[in-house]
Amino acid sequence: MSAAALDARPFDFSSAHAAMRQAVDADLLAGVSSAVLHGRDLVDLHCVGMADREAGTPLAPDHLFRIFSNTKLVTSCAVMLLWEEGRIDLDDPIEQYIPQLGARRVLRPGATSIDDTEPARGPITIRHLLSHSSGLSYGLLDPGTTMYAAYTGRKVLAPTSTLADMMDTLADLPLSFHPGTAWEYSVATDVLSRLVEVASGQRFDEFLQARIFGPLGMKDTGFVVPEDQQHRLVAYYAGASLTDPMKPGLTRTDDSPWPGAYRKPVPRLSGGGGLVSSLPDMITLIRSLIPGGPMLLQPETIELMMSNQLPEGTFIRFPTVGEAKGKAFGLGGAVTLGTSSIDPPDSVGEFQWGGIAGTHWWINPRRGLAGIVMAQRQMAFWHPFSFAIKREVYGAASSAR
Repeated sequence: MSAAALDARPFDFSSAHAAMRQAVDADLLAGVSSAVLHGRDLVDLHCVGMADREAGTPLAPDHLFRIFSNTKLVTSCAVMLLWEEGRIDLDDPIEQYIPQLGARRVLRPGATSIDDTEPARGPITIRHLLSHSSGLSYGLLDPGTTMYAAYTGRKVLAPTSTLADMMDTLADLPLSFHPGTAWEYSVATDVLSRLVEVASGQRFDEFLQARIFGPLGMKDTGFVVPEDQQHRLVAYYAGASLTDPMKPGLTRTDDSPWPGAYRKPVPRLSGGGGLVSSLPDMITLIRSLIPGGPMLLQPETIELMMSNQLPEGTFIRFPTVGEAKGKAFGLGGAVTLGTSSIDPPDSVGEFQWGGIAGTHWWINPRRGLAGIVMAQRQMAFWHPFSFAIKREVYGAASSAR
């Protein structure tokens, strides 16, 4: 993507660029890219730092990133394409398509054994899966818990098993709560990728290529980087501390989350975190969800996705940081109902999510503003740097009014 595609008038994003440079200079990130859309127009694209510090390779717009949970937006769009065609209903019980996930049981409050359960009050629906209110868990972010031990012990996230195998593994694991009553980040979106396979009759990667990547021209997005393109894959780093995101220091960790990840095909086509993409491809995807030109989904569908699906008073909650008040969840991303001290002041109505390594997207239809941030550092989702960049972007947009 060339600078000729930009129309930055009358915006000045120099403060956002300075925030990006500050994160690199502080040894928090090796490099970071960003893009801003005003309406559908690309009004800023900026890269700073290195794609590979050890090799001395500057970060450029065409580098490839492990987008991890940005994959969830793609999967959610795939599900909504099927919904628009009438092939599924959002309130269908998932066992209608994946029988193994019927007749669920739920851990009793305070349970210390995976067998201390009670029958679920109702089925998991597709809507519950899209909004992470199904009761499923992850085995990723809550070490020391009963569910973490069960998920890791059963190797729920193993890349060596298929999506169909994963459903068998989940079959006799209990839920954390009764479906539709709370929020927990989970493998729900991987379940949805299996739903796409069952409802469409295609392998998940084939469906994505035929219905999303091909039509939109997303040539860099897939589950594995071809050998002749692997020089474009940015290096992956771990921060100095899991508990202190602002502690300087980076350690290269390319073989995470497994040796050869994203360089060699694996059986698991993870709809929750398996894709690699580029900044131009992510711009294309986000633009396709903004009215004013060709769109992937109907405007009414996107409006539904951006609306809160959780019970009143229920907000996102992560085990290590607690509840994020004001952050609810739609069909595939968080919805900002009220701002926190680190949000841009005028970001109510924003639809957003990101990946664990620091890739982050957001769309604010009320402001006509959208953005993408791409970095590669472990545990960098909702990192302070992404909020700092976003605050400056909103500020620049407000100044240009």
